[in-house]
Amino acid sequence: QVQLVESGGGLVQAGGSLTLSCAASGSIFSINAMGWYRQAPEKQREPVAAVTGGGIPNYADSVKGRFNISRDNAKNMVYLHVNSLKPEDTAVYYCNAQVQTSSDSPTFRYWGQGTQVTVSS
Repeated sequence: QVQLVESGGGLVQAGGSLTLSCAASGSIFSINAMGWYRQAPEKQREPVAAVTGGGIPNYADSVKGRFNISRDNAKNMVYLHVNSLKPEDTAVYYCNAQVQTSSDSPTFRYWGQGTQVTVSS
């Protein structure tokens, strides 16, 4: 069993910053890509940023230049530094990780429970 737990969300004014954290724990043999999705009210969940096992990031066009993703492989953690926040960034942010639980098991994507980010104008 693998658990992902996010933290760091909150209420922030437009132009502000937050750092979201996600910790993976449980039966982990290896973690490949890790990343963040978000879901705004009445909208579909969308990818925000991801980072490969080797540390190569990629971002949605809407957040390029404002968000920065990083990971700590020793701690099985991924972070999302969100800057210059806009009201349209308001959403529940979900962490995900592609985890292998043993050397001969397939990779499976696990999800956290989400953390709310609210940006006031």
